Amino acid sequence: MSSRTDRACMLCGIIQPFRRFVDDGCPNCESVLHFQDNEDGQVQDCTSPSFEGLVALGEDSNKSWVARWLRIDSFVPGLYAVKVNGKLPPHFINDLTDQNISYRPRDGSADD
Repeated sequence: MSSRTDRACMLCGIIQPFRRFVDDGCPNCESVLHFQDNEDGQVQDCTSPSFEGLVALGEDSNKSWVARWLRIDSFVPGLYAVKVNGKLPPHFINDLTDQNISYRPRDGSADD
């Protein structure tokens, strides 16, 4: 069960306590979003306390149709949100585009 301090990464959807994003960063997105030790910037702007649904991703994620459907099959094991309310700020989206990373909002607004 999630707590009031849990947040979901808007890029990958992993759910962690706010403090863990600050202390350890995002295990999937740290190289592009730089959460670690950035409490007032990236962690606040790129994670959301509002998310729906939970999926537990294990070691054999590449065999899971749910992981493929959510596009999390290449991510580290953990707890993931099915839907994350909110979108990355435009300047983060531009930074991702500059790094040839396509951003798909996890709020259900992206067309498949």
